[in-house]
Amino acid sequence: MSLKVTIVAGARPNFMKVGPIISAFRKLKNEGSHIDCRLVHTGQHSGSQMSDTFFEQLGIPEPDVNLGVSGGSHAKQTAEIMVAFEADLEQNPTDLVIVVGDINSTMATAIVAKKLGVPVAHVEGGLRSGDMSMPEEINRKVTDSIADFFFTTSRTAGENLLSEGIDAGWIFFVGNTMIDSLLENLNRLEKPPVWDELDLRSGGYLLLTLHRPANVDSVETLSAMLRMIGHAASSKRVIFPVHPRTRKTLEHIPALEPNIIPIEPMGYLEFIYLLKHARGIITDSGGITEEATVLGVPCLTARTTTERPETVEVGTNTLLGDDLESIPDHVERMVSGNWRKGAIPELWDGKAAERIVEEIVGLWEARKIGAGQKDAKSA
Repeated sequence: MSLKVTIVAGARPNFMKVGPIISAFRKLKNEGSHIDCRLVHTGQHSGSQMSDTFFEQLGIPEPDVNLGVSGGSHAKQTAEIMVAFEADLEQNPTDLVIVVGDINSTMATAIVAKKLGVPVAHVEGGLRSGDMSMPEEINRKVTDSIADFFFTTSRTAGENLLSEGIDAGWIFFVGNTMIDSLLENLNRLEKPPVWDELDLRSGGYLLLTLHRPANVDSVETLSAMLRMIGHAASSKRVIFPVHPRTRKTLEHIPALEPNIIPIEPMGYLEFIYLLKHARGIITDSGGITEEATVLGVPCLTARTTTERPETVEVGTNTLLGDDLESIPDHVERMVSGNWRKGAIPELWDGKAAERIVEEIVGLWEARKIGAGQKDAKSA
């Protein structure tokens, strides 16, 4: 009898998280374990720079299926993923569905699996920003309310789950699979073309990424942020890979500060190369705050809350809060090198995926998964 596992990925932040888990499962299978691991890509992010390049660069095998769902409103996208994943799961029975992160695909496929009586494991369970205006926070809370097993990146995440009534026996503190990918690929980073085109030098520029609706959907807000960042960074260029959502608003801003340089999104290995060599980064991405922390790069998060408090408490991250007028002070400290030093959070050591797979195999051997599952359709 073999253990059948279905892993779901849907968008760019997911790919770095599932890669190490798939590798760990395949390693066990090559050593003789009876494990079948299947990868489902929902298609939530598509296109070469948002999806395809990540599979190639991180050595993630081609998905067993791409459900091809992208675009549309949150409701439309979630519904279409649910319909497509239900059909796929009925055709390909599994013992466990593993979902990662906090995107629409995470919540949608978790709901489908539970409706079909299949246990769900949530990698990055327990993250909480406390900001219910974020679609991701809704996805996290819904997913955790129905999941069976929780693999956490921090002790704080575990405490969040305990406070919500989750049994401690189903919470596993394993570390961060995104950091597994980061550490695995540090010796494979690729210098992007923009490095030579702009004659960049290590420590000689800032990096900027923005994609949260609160920051980029308003021309007035985005314009003010870019103006303050550009002015404060005066002596440094600000390299700005532009997210597709951000580009729609950026097109309505007539002029940028001359030192802000918009560029196209890039692959993982190129982006991490730029991050590693940056003087600092301004971002609203939770994942990037984790990567910056491990790389020791000063990080300013353009948000009022974070679901990754360890990057602030231990790492290099500082929250901007709701005072946009303080942007110049933060950026000036970053440029001058007057930024606090950080440390690496507990268990962010590149072995999270190994721990996850070890726990899942243990659950399987103890018959906590893979035997006697309820068929929800017959209930």
